Amino acid sequence: MAGGLKVSDPACDLAVVCAILSSNFDVSISPRVCFAAEVGLSGEIRPVSQIERRIAEAEKLGFEKIFISSFNKPTGKTRSKQPSRASANTSYNSGNSSNSTDNIDVVEIQDIPALIRKLFQ
Repeated sequence: MAGGLKVSDPACDLAVVCAILSSNFDVSISPRVCFAAEVGLSGEIRPVSQIERRIAEAEKLGFEKIFISSFNKPTGKTRSKQPSRASANTSYNSGNSSNSTDNIDVVEIQDIPALIRKLFQ
């Protein structure tokens, strides 16, 4: 990536795409939002490994929202915590497109158009 940033984890793909979209649309993205997904050449949002650990770490770091692939499925221990700020959201393992754990909303997306709708709404 230009500017000296070296991106080696495919889970950073979505964050890079969001930075480009933010610049293109001249709309800022909240610093309390993070991203963990791979992006395919046709714009599909692909799952990444260890998603539950990534969500837990984002939550621990104080992020309020994380965008992930809707194709990521929980492995091993599932998250089933009480909803926090957004009462309409449910636990992570419910299969909904927007879920909440203790302090982080998990937003599941399938492709770039869905990302744009949910990120810039």
